Amino acid sequence: MRVVFMGTPDFASVSLNKLIESPYEVVGVFCQPDKQVGRGMTVSYGPVKKLALENNLPVYQPAKMRDGTAYEQIKALQPDFLVVVAYGKILPDDILALPKYGAINVHGSLLPQYRGAAPIQWSVLNGDDITGVTTMYMAHDMDAGDIIYQEKTKIGLYETAGELFDRLAVMGADLLIKTLDDVKAGTAPRIAQNHEEATFVTMLDKSICPIDFTKSAKQVIKHIYGLNPWPVATAVLGDAELKIYSAQLLEETTKGKPGEIIRTDKDGIVIGCGDGKPVLITEVQAPGKRRMSACDYLRGHKLNG
Repeated sequence: MRVVFMGTPDFASVSLNKLIESPYEVVGVFCQPDKQVGRGMTVSYGPVKKLALENNLPVYQPAKMRDGTAYEQIKALQPDFLVVVAYGKILPDDILALPKYGAINVHGSLLPQYRGAAPIQWSVLNGDDITGVTTMYMAHDMDAGDIIYQEKTKIGLYETAGELFDRLAVMGADLLIKTLDDVKAGTAPRIAQNHEEATFVTMLDKSICPIDFTKSAKQVIKHIYGLNPWPVATAVLGDAELKIYSAQLLEETTKGKPGEIIRTDKDGIVIGCGDGKPVLITEVQAPGKRRMSACDYLRGHKLNG
């Protein structure tokens, strides 16, 4: 069975690797155009392209999807399946109609919840207990196609978005193979989404980084872990804005004001939150410095508390 794969980042590369190891024949890989980064404007490309080149797979990087170029490229590859995982471009209907068995997408949420970009990070940021992956038939509207399979998983209290990202990538890759097998066999379900229950999320940026300590201690914790490893939560402590990578909930209550440094000790920096429960900041990074434990940071910086 011939598969054209479309994806760009790490999350997608796990699914591509699973396909390469499977009996399916990957006949072409589409990913976003290369970017120039750094002062030297060095050309950089994503994990999917790297993996494709390592496996001698033809790579296509169209800048546009609606000028006919991508359509002709995919048509010439004669795919039985089009598999799309975190590609980053909207596909027009004529491309979705090309593969014999349909265009299949792997999405990092339990649809119809969290359509759009960064669903994994938002599931942590919002303090969800459960998330998962969905495979679906692609449709005209983004992430609105009929569901094929879903698999659920619990989110750990102190699980970072990056850690959850890695777990869901593996779950999604495994679910993809099951999906293709059952679609090919004609045994796969097809469940319409309830569009009235749909929620939508957007890409993250650095404007969301500052921690709002007027929120509950658990909300502060989830903000920190939802933005780890990027773009990373921040807080002004003393005379510096620090990146905050990890923290813990404390059982105690405090009369300290939200954002107030209650105390500093061998475990880290204790800060008051809006519900009267403090959080313990345990790992930080000062501007221009390496990541370090809050305890190590306190050795060289005096904070009131």
